[in-house]
Amino acid sequence: MPPDSKGLKREERRAAPLVLHLVHQLGAGLENDLVHLINHMPPERYRHAIVCMKEAGTLAEALRRPGVEVISLHKREGKDWGHYLRLFHVLRRLRPDLIHTRNLAGIEGQLLAAAAGIRLRVHGEHAAATPELHGRGRRYRLLRRLLRPLVGQFVAVSRELERWLVDSIGARPARVSRIGDGVDSLRFHPRLGPAAAVGPAGFLCEGAFVVGAVGALVDTRDCAGLVRAFLLLLAEEESPRARLRLLVVGDGPCRAACLELLERAGAAELAWLPGARDDVAQLMRAMDLFVQPALVEGGRDAILEAMASGLPVVATAVGGNAELVQPGRTGTLVPPGAPQLLADAIADYYRNPGLTQRHGARARRLVLAEHSLLAMAGAYLAVYDALAARPGAGRRP
Repeated sequence: MPPDSKGLKREERRAAPLVLHLVHQLGAGLENDLVHLINHMPPERYRHAIVCMKEAGTLAEALRRPGVEVISLHKREGKDWGHYLRLFHVLRRLRPDLIHTRNLAGIEGQLLAAAAGIRLRVHGEHAAATPELHGRGRRYRLLRRLLRPLVGQFVAVSRELERWLVDSIGARPARVSRIGDGVDSLRFHPRLGPAAAVGPAGFLCEGAFVVGAVGALVDTRDCAGLVRAFLLLLAEEESPRARLRLLVVGDGPCRAACLELLERAGAAELAWLPGARDDVAQLMRAMDLFVQPALVEGGRDAILEAMASGLPVVATAVGGNAELVQPGRTGTLVPPGAPQLLADAIADYYRNPGLTQRHGARARRLVLAEHSLLAMAGAYLAVYDALAARPGAGRRP
């Protein structure tokens, strides 16, 4: 090896463009996708830094790439004008080549990035449950329109968000890239033997059929609607009480109401609502069917994780769920807020083990083919490269 080769490699690493990712905080959801993105993007192509407007959280520990600086701005609740100044100072100190903001919480960073001389600017929209997407939140929609000229490239995770950016925000179609979520198909995989014994004593039984859900227990996720569908199915005939079980992982203000519904119906022993857990992958391998009963789109990651776990999915036909769930092949779509139709869809799988296995196997194959973490990282890499290649894109003022 030539004497100066190590120095040359160090120089190449220093020369790699720096991408600064601005997020609300490192907790879960899209921030989890950010950690996967950094871990799976070729390290020699881009360096990365993460700025959290609130706290870094625990996901920073999952970063496998060395040298990723994670900065917390400690934004206070409500209007905290000081965090804008702190962010501007960070931008001037790091002088990134590209900034990547996400959702409403981060889009104001586009203005500060432009003021700091960062010419490569990407903004991603991941939250299809935002009020402005459904005709409300006029002020936030106006904010996006005002900041739109500053964004070099938009990224949308679903067709619905892509159409919204073009039709409502006024983004040029060529400036919007649709990149689906990725899922860790090594961590989330089908069970390799009998289902693990989970839950309190007596929860599982021989031949149990476990209906599962994962997500924040808030009104828009309609966990109560899933409980009502479960109770309707129990009431249709006596035999389901011997085998049918409900497992809902997550915490939130609606958890108590769901427990009360089960208690009043005398079915509390047939359900387990353990709250928030960090062993979701293992719990999914205890499920036989995954249900996403949300009233508005939310929990795309959970749907993909369930599919990677080899589970068929019953989901409400909202947002981009129809892009993930293929009716008659990997799952079933039902209207939101319709417990009886949800119960009927669950019953189709409960009464037909062969259908459950076929749809679950196809769901796993679909994830491997179209939603791998490497494919997601490659798509973002292409966006960064294309933006950097535009004439004059890399020149600083």
